[in-house]
Amino acid sequence: MTRILAIDQGTTSTRAVALDDSGQARVLASVEHRQIYPRPGWVEHDPEELLRNVSDCIESAGRDFAAVGIDNQGESCLAWNRRTGEAISPVIVWQDERTAADNERLRSDGAEALTMARAGLHLDAYFSASKLGWILKNVPEAQRLAGAGNLCLGTTDAFFRHRLTGRFETDVATASRTSLMKLATCTWDADLCALFGVPVDCLPDITETHGELGEITGCGHPLTASIVDQQAALRGHGCQHPGDAKITFGTGAFVLALAGPEAPDSGQGPVPTVAWARAGAAPVYALEGGVHAAAAALNWARKLGLFDDWTEIAGFDRPTAVSRGIVFVPALAGLACPHWDRRTKGSWMGLGLDADPMDLVQAVLEGIAFRTAEVVTSMESLAPVSQQISIDGGMTRNPWFCQFLADCLGRELRVSHERELTAIGTALLAAETAGCTIEPPSGGDVIEPRAQPAHWAETFRQARALAQTYARQRPDGGKTLGTA
Repeated sequence: MTRILAIDQGTTSTRAVALDDSGQARVLASVEHRQIYPRPGWVEHDPEELLRNVSDCIESAGRDFAAVGIDNQGESCLAWNRRTGEAISPVIVWQDERTAADNERLRSDGAEALTMARAGLHLDAYFSASKLGWILKNVPEAQRLAGAGNLCLGTTDAFFRHRLTGRFETDVATASRTSLMKLATCTWDADLCALFGVPVDCLPDITETHGELGEITGCGHPLTASIVDQQAALRGHGCQHPGDAKITFGTGAFVLALAGPEAPDSGQGPVPTVAWARAGAAPVYALEGGVHAAAAALNWARKLGLFDDWTEIAGFDRPTAVSRGIVFVPALAGLACPHWDRRTKGSWMGLGLDADPMDLVQAVLEGIAFRTAEVVTSMESLAPVSQQISIDGGMTRNPWFCQFLADCLGRELRVSHERELTAIGTALLAAETAGCTIEPPSGGDVIEPRAQPAHWAETFRQARALAQTYARQRPDGGKTLGTA
């Protein structure tokens, strides 16, 4: 039996998943890593801890694999020594907001026209470019190594691949998340690099997402896929035609819809991105939009003591919170697509003395659904989105949330039974290069939408707009504490 090993290196854990030629996925190892919060708005990981977990997952899986694929967090990035491979900075995670003020200054100078035209991306701390520029300005060792020609700057995948295969490379899908790559040519753009203060010669070479990507030291397995986790999940969901879409509810909620062989126009909401590109073939593009705090918002509510067990919030014996005027805006890490507003923060509105913890949690779930619907609606303004959307992630095990989401979207949802779609997508891409034919998983529960009063969405829209107004009118202008 042919098996492919997928290493799913996510925001909270690293997982080793084996996929056999019947399409069956089996989790072989799972290791959590620390979340480091040195200042308000800053989120970091220990790069050596991440690499150790990746290596341990590969080693513990054994040697009976035709190929290995690795997916990564996307926009999280760091700096390391080209000669020794040693990390000289923490991983600055995609959620990190330390460069929000830098991006606002660039926007005030009119620089967003350049990033939108070349990279297709808004100016936002979410993307890697400003974080890499911050490292060069604030880490003295980075400046010293750059002067000596020994500095590596890149996303986490490039760090892993450099240490595991000896090749300083990133894939085209991950590069498209940096705001340093010209989307039309899939090459680093000198003007974008200059804008963010990132030397082009410190960046990795850009490769296809699946092909001959080197041999992993120690185990000898060929690395045949390297890709962003959300793009991997898109493939795992079976999305292969323009308009096919998926939503993954993890730390954040990320919507991706396939666009085809041409990059979609850059709009005010969702952003164009590379879905994948095989060796010798033109890239396939997608539209992407996200809600930065999805499961993260629920975990936060649980830590506040609003509920103890997930079964407590699988259903509610009361009308919807929004119908009673209670709304939560889940902007705990700012508003992403389609607003791109880092100043706005999370807020409950409409609370009275009769509100109880379940009202607050119900509003959190509803707020995530309403924000997800905003993302999908903004996508439809640029390209068609299928009438059935496939969803996965921990939150999709909550039946009440899934039904409310279907109602907000006004379309069918297919809730996958498979919990490892990101790893499966990575393995499917790795299998193509290895010459293996694997049938992807299919099936899932279909949820039909119910009619939802239009004023519910309008109530949420007004609450979200009020949260944005409050952020703009604060004496500090909504500036995140601790922003450099």
